[in-house]
This record gives sequence, structure tokens and C-alpha cells, in this order.
Amino acid sequence: MSAKELYCIGYAGRNKDKTWEHIEELKKIGVPEPKTVPELYHLSDTLMTTDETIKIIGDETSGEIEIVLVTDEQGNLSVTVGSDHTDRALETVSIHKSKQLCAKPIGKDQWKFEEVEEEWDELLLYSEVLKDGEWQKYQEDKVSAIIPLEEIYQFLEKNDVELKNSVIYCGTVPLLNGFVYGEGFKGGLYSEKKKESIEIEYKIEKLKE
Repeated sequence: MSAKELYCIGYAGRNKDKTWEHIEELKKIGVPEPKTVPELYHLSDTLMTTDETIKIIGDETSGEIEIVLVTDEQGNLSVTVGSDHTDRALETVSIHKSKQLCAKPIGKDQWKFEEVEEEWDELLLYSEVLKDGEWQKYQEDKVSAIIPLEEIYQFLEKNDVELKNSVIYCGTVPLLNGFVYGEGFKGGLYSEKKKESIEIEYKIEKLKE
């Protein structure tokens, strides 16, 4: 991945009432309220990886499946999938730091944006977590659960993000049963029109402390 800038959009749920309900729930466990909704996190591009294993610190990290926009130097736009792996314990101190601490797995394959532009909202995000040796469903919802594409563009423009040489994780879909801290994560982005998926899968290895 040759992009020079990496961004993650947080609190990108399309249903604003549910998004604020989620924020209030997080505040009760010590996670600070975001300055804006959505909120933009500028991260180091060195976090992006296609490795089959990521190494983490602590016992409370988890992935989130996201639709990802990739742009080159000419502004050509592609779509892939990624996981915004995050340290949930550190979120109570700083959401930005919690995202910067963990590697960001990203799909090896991409689709040209024009191939899926018309079905953007209908694209399906799904994920599973490996827990105690067994895979369990973690997320499954259409991209329509995330703010509309036009709103993503407006949000990026407002925050002076140029769509050149950038990778943008555009937000995730709801968890089915709350956070799970597992030993592995896998998921993908499915196109009904193309009858195919872009997928990622990685193991989560804890560093010795």
C-alpha cells in the first residue's frame, strides 16, 4: 500500500440517535465523548498491513470490519475492506491513541470505485471473531448503516482531507453481541452485483509484557 495518509472515520452510523445512544453508553465506562460526530482520526500509514498476524499489547483489543476508500496520486478511487483494530482499554484515555496503537489490516484486493458505486449502500460488511478456538459471527450489515457516501465526501472536505494518496476507513456496522476479545478476526465486503467478496483474515498475537 503506497498511500501516504491514513484516516479513520469514527461514529459514522447513519442513524444519529443510535450513534448518540452508543456514545452515552461508552461514556458510562469511561470513554470520552467525541469532539464531533462523525469524528476523524489521522493515523500513521505504517499501521496498514496485509500480514496474517498482528501483535498487540493487553487483553482488550478487537477488530471492526470497515469499507475502505483508496486513492492514488491522480485521485483515482478504489474500494477495499479493512479492520480498524483498536485497544478498547486505552479508549478510556484517548480514542485517537487507542487507534494508533494497533495495526490496521487491509485487503490485498481492490475494486475500481466505478464498479460498485451504484450499489454502495447495498454492499454487505460481515465479520467473525475466533474465540476459544471457535469462529463466531461478530458483525453483518449493509453499508447503508454508515453515513451516505456524499456525506463522507463532505465530511472529508470539511476536514481538509484531499482524496489523493490516501486511505480512508469509512466506518463500521453494529456489533451483533458486544465486544469480543479473541485470538483471530476475519471478515469481508460482499458485492451482490459482482457476486464476489474482498476478504481479510488475521491472527491476534499478544506480546510478552
